[in-house]
Amino acid sequence: MQYKDYYKILGVDKKADEAEIKSAFRKLARKFHPDVNKAPDAADKFKDINEAYEVLSDKEKRQRYDMLGSSWQDGASFTPPPDFSNFNFSGFGGGAGSGYQDSSFSDFFGAIFGDLMGGGSRKAYGSTDYADFERVFNSSSHRNRQEQKTSSARTKAKNLDITQSVDISVKDLISSSRNKTIKVQYMEECKYCNGGKREGFCSHCSGTGVTLHPRSITFKIPENIKDGQKIRLKGEGRTGAGGISGDLYLLLNFSDPEYKIDGLNLYKEIEVTPDVAVLGSKVEVETPNGKISMVVPPKTNTGKTLRLKGFGLTSGKEKGNLNLRIKIVLPDVITPEMVELYKSISELK
Repeated sequence: MQYKDYYKILGVDKKADEAEIKSAFRKLARKFHPDVNKAPDAADKFKDINEAYEVLSDKEKRQRYDMLGSSWQDGASFTPPPDFSNFNFSGFGGGAGSGYQDSSFSDFFGAIFGDLMGGGSRKAYGSTDYADFERVFNSSSHRNRQEQKTSSARTKAKNLDITQSVDISVKDLISSSRNKTIKVQYMEECKYCNGGKREGFCSHCSGTGVTLHPRSITFKIPENIKDGQKIRLKGEGRTGAGGISGDLYLLLNFSDPEYKIDGLNLYKEIEVTPDVAVLGSKVEVETPNGKISMVVPPKTNTGKTLRLKGFGLTSGKEKGNLNLRIKIVLPDVITPEMVELYKSISELK
């Protein structure tokens, strides 16, 4: 598998703080989101950006990643260092026999953080549990047994958490209820056949060793929420032994096919024909609250922005604006008579 330089992917220094990492992530996520960027490699870059943020924004994952050392280079083949000979990497990579299976992340991510994402630590690490992992990657640390137990318990609790990105549209933000229903699903080792270790065919997982848990969840979008913020739904994560449930973390991504969202302000492109641009006219415009009629002034060029005050998003008593960028386009049908008129206009220049 290939080593990934998460700092390089986000374009931040290794000493970058939480705010710098978050800012870099938001800028790159907007730039390479597949709904916005149609480049062939945009989806792969967006996946790498999300993966890098998943690691560097999490204190525990970032600390573990930094333990790999500074000698690795981005894209280099990743194999355990010589002094890691006692650590069992046999289950890593997301392939057959791996405890971590999630196409959202790379094999490298699964190798280092599979236990933290609910992949089943003992299956992924063989006979090595999380406490052994910590000792191998930080041989200079001398923990006592109580510290190891605390760390192990914290890891098990965190394994029940789920993090998922959610696209939020203008329609979601102007909804009177602000309720949104999403689908959440996760995979876990089949409890009936112990992840395929028991003999015979398992009807619960169809012999795959893993079971899928899909469900729908309705949540309320908080007021004054901003693009890129994360909200926590307590107890909506995985359910573990003893009925203990983890939390669901939703990373909100403002994304709308029609509008660009900037705070409470909205931006949209409208098309007008050359005669409207030259002479001016009333045009019908679709806004978040329905269609309205507005005037395009005479002699309006492509790129000019017309502002509709108060037609953006609302927060309390504050209202944003709807900004309309003019784009001049030819009519759908151009008759011979129209061509002659354009020729006459051309001769007047």
